[in-house]
Amino acid sequence: MNKHIIRFPKGGKPTITPNEWQVWDGERDEGGIPDLGHGAPNVLMPFHWWITHHLNADVLELIQKRAIGVWFATDDDILKHADLIKAGLAVWPVVAAHFPIFRDGRSFSTAALLRDRFGYEGEVRAIGDVLIDQLLQGARVGFDSFELRPDQNMDVALKQFDLFTVTTQNSWRGKRTLLEA
Repeated sequence: MNKHIIRFPKGGKPTITPNEWQVWDGERDEGGIPDLGHGAPNVLMPFHWWITHHLNADVLELIQKRAIGVWFATDDDILKHADLIKAGLAVWPVVAAHFPIFRDGRSFSTAALLRDRFGYEGEVRAIGDVLIDQLLQGARVGFDSFELRPDQNMDVALKQFDLFTVTTQNSWRGKRTLLEA
């Protein structure tokens, strides 16, 4: 877990902020969720785990505290589970999309679907093998926070958002720039 993330809210400026969410893989599930007393106070659960455990008492308690979110793997079919996701979006303060390797771009589509099809207004975070090179594209399709791979320089990452002042395509952040002739 990175101790810091880049937050880039719609209509705001990108900043480096503390990371208050731990990503849990759910694979070592021994009947419960991770101990939130040791590490970040909030947890992102894998969506496949959420499907079968979201009605457990300990999960319901975290929902009440707004301390639980989910992350989607690249092979999660979010359209297949649309009703469950719509219900979850009402209680998840953070939803993440996982990049298993930087060259796998399926998580860009997940962010776009969450914003465009589901109308999700909460935080959409990029996690996993997230590189500086992916920040501009991620911000355009709907990501508003990024947990970079640990070897990435956060200060260099912030500068990526100032590289271009003109956009030639519409995006989640707004319409393209109209150039005066």
